[in-house]
Amino acid sequence: MLFQNGKLVVRELELKDNYFLAKWLSNSIVLEYYEGRDNPFDLEKVNKTFYNRESGVTRCMIEYEGVEIGYIQYYLLDEKSSKTYGYDGKETIYGTDQFIGEIDYWNKGIGKLLVNSMVKFLVGQKQADRVVMDPQTWNERAIKCYEKCGFQKVKLLPEHEFHEGQYRDCWLIEYKKSS
Repeated sequence: MLFQNGKLVVRELELKDNYFLAKWLSNSIVLEYYEGRDNPFDLEKVNKTFYNRESGVTRCMIEYEGVEIGYIQYYLLDEKSSKTYGYDGKETIYGTDQFIGEIDYWNKGIGKLLVNSMVKFLVGQKQADRVVMDPQTWNERAIKCYEKCGFQKVKLLPEHEFHEGQYRDCWLIEYKKSS
């Protein structure tokens, strides 16, 4: 287990979790926000994408009240991403990506609890100076959640992410550790 905050548990991904990922990433409602409805995953694609990869990404499952409900990953920003985002490389900056795959758990405050808990973990345990994300500009619900967690929009990233057949604009948002 990476951390627990009340009913929320974040733990590293295990092979048995591939079935959850395949279920969520073949659901068009989830795919609208994560990966795209034109990019569904089956078990083989989940295994290839999420397992046996040495990329510096820590992949995790989100559990709430003992139920697997979603996925989160975090990673230290590499030199290329730091430059793309306009950072000088002198700070410790982590990026995260996440989704709640069980849609019955949407709009219940769990996303806010998750993001706040991950920020606390990255700042406290990994000594992050900043935590960044790059949500697509149209994903207003997610952006509002992140802003409630202390993230601020810092830079528009034009045509940054390929999603559903086109390049989409994204916001670089960051949480900056208070001094």
